[in-house]
Amino acid sequence: MRVERLYLKDYFPELGKDDCNAYVDCYLVNEMKGMKLDYKLHPCMVICPGGGYGMVSEREAEPIALNFLSEGYCVFIVHYSVHPHQFPQQLLEVAGAMELIHQNAEEWVCDKDNIAIMGFSAGGHLAAQYSNRYNCPEIREVFPESKPVQRTVLGYPVITWESKYTHAGTMKNFVGHEPVDGTEKGCSCELLVTENTPPAFIWHTAEDQSVPVENSLRYAHVLSEHKVPFELHIYPFGWHGLATVDEHTCVGMNEKVEHCHQWIEDCKKWLKLTKNI
Repeated sequence: MRVERLYLKDYFPELGKDDCNAYVDCYLVNEMKGMKLDYKLHPCMVICPGGGYGMVSEREAEPIALNFLSEGYCVFIVHYSVHPHQFPQQLLEVAGAMELIHQNAEEWVCDKDNIAIMGFSAGGHLAAQYSNRYNCPEIREVFPESKPVQRTVLGYPVITWESKYTHAGTMKNFVGHEPVDGTEKGCSCELLVTENTPPAFIWHTAEDQSVPVENSLRYAHVLSEHKVPFELHIYPFGWHGLATVDEHTCVGMNEKVEHCHQWIEDCKKWLKLTKNI
């Protein structure tokens, strides 16, 4: 494995405006020429950790990445800009990470047609936003040929702008003010879904008191309406921010919560099953 940290402003100077300094940690699979495996292109995973757009959670960064490196993925963790930086900065930074993957696909042995984006909590919002808005005017102004992802993985994501179910702090940091029903409809990911939205793997807990489970239920419902394939797991127990649901990222584990750890293996299986969708 080769690990590199790339600062986006070094490659795309416009992403360094207003003191933004986002970077991507790249975990690249080594070529195995001695085993005659150097011909194999590796699938890619772009990870957007959570943190309410106020910070970037380390619990949802490298610990997540290590679980997919063993599956042959090249993994890219986007340490995106947070408050006071607002929309569309974070989307532009994900677009920049995608550009780096495409530009370096040959050297990094990446399958640029097999890229999944994974996000948790506010990072789930960012992942769902990019999945549906990768070609929006705000991104295309900076990246005229911005690239889509092929699949989306969402862990306890913030999805809706509706005040009853959203996480108000996340949305305030994203656009600069508290959610007001009927406004800022572009913030609600369920309203962005079309038949072209990538397939999604979604998991949440029914006990989540920070980001209500209705967020995931709404996204799954709209995916179903648009005939977009998805897999949805709602676990009965567990708090918000479980990440890998093990001793590496959680304190106070118990048997009920440990059940959620299954999301990782289920997600790996789903990624293999949906490779050619």
